[in-house]
Amino acid sequence: MEPLSARPSITWYDTLDSTNSEVRRRLGDLDNLSVIAASFQTAGRGRGSHSWKAAAGENLTFSILLRFGEGGLAPLAASEAVRITHLVTVALYNCLKACGVIPRIKWPNDIWIGGKKICGILIENILDGEEVACSIVGIGLNLNQKDFNPLLPNPTSLSIETGRSYDVRAFLEGFMEEFGRDAVLMDSEPGREKLEKVFSENMFVLEKPLQDRLQASIDNFEGRK
Repeated sequence: MEPLSARPSITWYDTLDSTNSEVRRRLGDLDNLSVIAASFQTAGRGRGSHSWKAAAGENLTFSILLRFGEGGLAPLAASEAVRITHLVTVALYNCLKACGVIPRIKWPNDIWIGGKKICGILIENILDGEEVACSIVGIGLNLNQKDFNPLLPNPTSLSIETGRSYDVRAFLEGFMEEFGRDAVLMDSEPGREKLEKVFSENMFVLEKPLQDRLQASIDNFEGRK
């Protein structure tokens, strides 16, 4: 795959139910690495049955379509689908680190700064037999929001961490440049191993008691929406 251009294919909507759902609806006409972004989601989704809430216009909520095989990245066996997690989390890690913060990858689908969550990831794979045909990668990144619902257990944003504000659309373009550079690594085994190494060096798993407390807080928040 050739490196992604400086101007990726990004389609913006003022409002969508879910960027992942919109990518799925448009699978027939979207190219590899196409991006659907929304200033606000009415039914943003997180992992499992969870939702994703973000203040309108302040944060990034977007989805990337990855195609594998002809017209896309190198073929990927379904048994190797964790490679997609490596790619996505490492691209986010690199992008946020360049902003002057120290991100950590929380297994399996979050990016944290210190003890606080700045980003959630929802990866939905579509299989063709024993291979991944395509993957819809949903990302919710807290960029400028400073006021969060007090029921949320541990949110933060890049603006809180750095004291700066960010142009949402320009930030997404910059992230996609980083994502394109990292996506090229998926086309070779040494490249995939490089992504796995960065992932492994910066990944952590919450101990079960803390994970259970966070889960209870999230369930409480979602039950009161």
